[in-house]
Amino acid sequence: MLKKILVRLAVSMIAAFLIFIGYSAYSIWTFSSKNQLVKTDAAVVLGAAVWEEEPSPVFRERIHHAVWLYENGYVDKIIFTGGKAEGDAYAESEAARNHAIKNNVNEKDIFIEIKSKITEENLEYAYEVASENNLNTFTIVSDPLHMKRAMVMAKNKGMEAYSSPTQTSLYKTLNSKVPFLFRELFFYIGYMLTLPFR
Repeated sequence: MLKKILVRLAVSMIAAFLIFIGYSAYSIWTFSSKNQLVKTDAAVVLGAAVWEEEPSPVFRERIHHAVWLYENGYVDKIIFTGGKAEGDAYAESEAARNHAIKNNVNEKDIFIEIKSKITEENLEYAYEVASENNLNTFTIVSDPLHMKRAMVMAKNKGMEAYSSPTQTSLYKTLNSKVPFLFRELFFYIGYMLTLPFR
């Protein structure tokens, strides 16, 4: 009898976990199209790779979307995030700032942090910069499939944040979206499972 109970319990736990995985994947996919165009104090642009002195194509599209938000009056300031990888001349945020200035963003409207390595740190250090400069509401900018995890993290840090994924993401085809989805699913589930211990 005890063995049957344990088997049923194990099957139930496995089924529940599979449902959780499926729901998480669905949530990440459907959330990717959520674009909340509301007025906020600052866009927070999540970092990505830098190629030599220039933002990578993926990062460049995130920057361009933040510039569009700025030019169209949805944000007053832009906070670029991302530290320096080994061998790079610039931190991700420094390369992003330079690129934004070339695209007619006033330098005084740009803030950066140069310490972060991962998404959670992007948000943590951006929030510190924002607090120091009396910025209280945020538009989070990244690639669409990255947005669900980023927004959950932002909310858990106490940020009043809104989602605005880049509309020109390089992840356009199914062949590029599916690997990104699985990557995000892995990190999202890992974050959610460890959240009670943070």
